[in-house]
Amino acid sequence: MSGNGPLTRDPRVGDRSIRSIVYDEDTIRDRVAELGREITEAYPDGDVLVLGTLKGACLFMADLVRRIARPVQLDFVAASSYGSGTVSSGKVDFLYGPTVDVVGRTVLIVEDIVDSGATLEALVPRLVSMGASRVDICALLHKRLPTATVDVRFVGFDAPKSFLVGYGLDHAEDFRHLPYIASL
Repeated sequence: MSGNGPLTRDPRVGDRSIRSIVYDEDTIRDRVAELGREITEAYPDGDVLVLGTLKGACLFMADLVRRIARPVQLDFVAASSYGSGTVSSGKVDFLYGPTVDVVGRTVLIVEDIVDSGATLEALVPRLVSMGASRVDICALLHKRLPTATVDVRFVGFDAPKSFLVGYGLDHAEDFRHLPYIASL
C-alpha cells in the first residue's frame, strides 16, 4: 500500500481527505528495525538518553527504542511551531521538558519530521547549554529543504514536499493514529 495511488476508503480517516499513502505500515516497521540496528551499533557503550519530541515522534519513538539493543533512558520535550496550520511559523515555543538530567550525557533526539528545521535548531543548542556532552538526531522523515541546516545522523525516509500525516504526524491533532504515512 505504498505509493501515489488513490487511498482506498479507510474507516480510521472518516470523511476527511487523504491523497495517497506514502509509506505503508510494513515499510515503516522494516525501516524502524534497521534504524534500531544502526543506533545500537553507533552507541556501543549504551547509556543514551532518547529524547522524543511530543507529540509527533511518540509512535515512532516507542517502536524505535524497542529495537535498540542497548541500555537507554527515555524522556520527552514538547515544542510547537505549527499550531493548526500546515506550514511552520518559524517560531518555536517550548512547552515541556526534558525532566531527566542531561549533564554529561549523550542525547539522541527522536523527531518525527525535519521540515524547516526550526525546532531542532532551537532544541540542540538548548540541550548543549544544559550540559549534554553530545546531541544526535534521529528523524523518521526528512524533507531535505535548504532551510533545514541541522545535521541529522539517522534518517528513516526522505519525505516528499507535501504535508504528511499518520504514524504520529498530524494536522490539527487529527490522523496521528494511522499506522501508515499519507499525503494530505
